[in-house]
Amino acid sequence: MFALNTWYVACSADEIDGRPLGRRVCGQAIVFYRAEGGAVAALEDFCPHRGAALSLGRVTEGRLVCGYHGLEMGPDGRTLAMPCQRVQKFPAIRAYPVIERHGFIWVWPGDAALADAAAIPHLDWADNPEWAYGGGYYHVACDYRLMIDNLMDLTHETWVHAGSIGQREIEEAPPRTRAEGDAVTTSRFMDNIMAPPFWRMALRGAGLRDDVPVDRWQICRFTPPSHVMIEVGVAHAGRGGYEAAPEHKAYSIVVDFITPETETSMHYFWGMARNFNPGDRALTAAIREGQAKIFAEDLAVLEAQQRNLSAHPARRLLVLNIDAGGTHARRVIDRLVAAERATAPPALAA
Repeated sequence: MFALNTWYVACSADEIDGRPLGRRVCGQAIVFYRAEGGAVAALEDFCPHRGAALSLGRVTEGRLVCGYHGLEMGPDGRTLAMPCQRVQKFPAIRAYPVIERHGFIWVWPGDAALADAAAIPHLDWADNPEWAYGGGYYHVACDYRLMIDNLMDLTHETWVHAGSIGQREIEEAPPRTRAEGDAVTTSRFMDNIMAPPFWRMALRGAGLRDDVPVDRWQICRFTPPSHVMIEVGVAHAGRGGYEAAPEHKAYSIVVDFITPETETSMHYFWGMARNFNPGDRALTAAIREGQAKIFAEDLAVLEAQQRNLSAHPARRLLVLNIDAGGTHARRVIDRLVAAERATAPPALAA
């Protein structure tokens, strides 16, 4: 279950440099490539000649060339040429609204007439030299909503990430959740504690002592269709916590773009943006490596969870107060999907 009339991250910009990329988004097979002039294009991954996957072809002078018989496609889905054949009157295949922004390729899998570039979320840190960013990609074999649940309830850090960001104080600090329109926020604040290993590294990277008590915060924000941004950080205790001046804290935004592939698989684009010591590339690499290990631990848990849920679809699950963020986020998704189906033509709503 996923909304279609919205923007999803399909890939990072460097994934399509010089070659086509096939990726399934919301159950739809799409090929992404750079057309003439370097502009990004997205087409149905289906050659109109024999149904071959266009993503297995190549890009030549801005044209997508099918790797089966050499049929050439334009970014509007129309056939352009084929060796020794007349193909210009072939029916066009579907072309998707697609935009390159913030280092990502965004695709609109729903009604193209409704696509609005202004609806792509603004990322304050993306083009700001005072911020550094490092991230990566994981394919995860689970329902994308399970990842949203995971990110909106960080209680699991105590158990899943005990060697990096987990600590018992997370469990002891009650989360606060609020829903405003389509946005859901869950926050947790921990005062006068010792920083776990990952945050001790971050403190050193910010030029701060790592052996003194800190105030720690986690502010998880869900926005449709499936984005979760998490403000995280530590400040030397007594300096104001979340509101502390920059010289007393290590502050970051955990970036999570979650794109459904199928009902039980997803594309996960993760990263961390930080506004301390942005020019230190070694620190960026160290944080990225640490994050990659943390999210790999989540991946193992989530894929096993999906296998259990698929094997026992009728089992009811317990709902606790720590689940409020994910529960509210699912309600938003349900509401958006229901609204789309109510207004879609019968063939699309089925």
